[in-house]
Amino acid sequence: MSQPSRSSSIPAVALDEQALIQECEVKFTRRGGPGGQHRNKVSSAVVLKHRPTGVTAEASERRSQAENRSVAIARLRVELAIHVREGVEEFVAPLVRQYGGAQFRVAIGNEVYPVILADVLNRTLASEGDVAAAAEFWSTTASQVVRFLRQEPQALSVVNQARQQAGRHRLK
Repeated sequence: MSQPSRSSSIPAVALDEQALIQECEVKFTRRGGPGGQHRNKVSSAVVLKHRPTGVTAEASERRSQAENRSVAIARLRVELAIHVREGVEEFVAPLVRQYGGAQFRVAIGNEVYPVILADVLNRTLASEGDVAAAAEFWSTTASQVVRFLRQEPQALSVVNQARQQAGRHRLK
């Protein structure tokens, strides 16, 4: 997806929650599905559309609108990391010391996860899907980077598309 120029130099994936919400169209709706007698009585589902990029995310599995909003924001950040990924380089330098290394473990719920995911994708895609470039930057092994990418199947799919175009085998 192409991204128009932003008024802020901070990439969308790294914005604080309030700034990110200000860039979004927020809709509250009802959704179907299981949940008991209190389900669908109020508009607790949250749909976020990031206006500058058109990337959307939603959450409806909780009965609380506030909880669904938090989940939708986290999902939007991951979607932005996968589809937009602009300008995260300056935000990852301080994270390398804390999260890089042999174990390279970053939980999906961690607030820096989308920024690190965006950086790993940028470095991997810049080298035609070779995860070794990201592994070297994060001072870890290629297998740790693949394990990290497996946490988000859509990210692994993006890398595999790049690898296929470069004539490399798919990562599993």
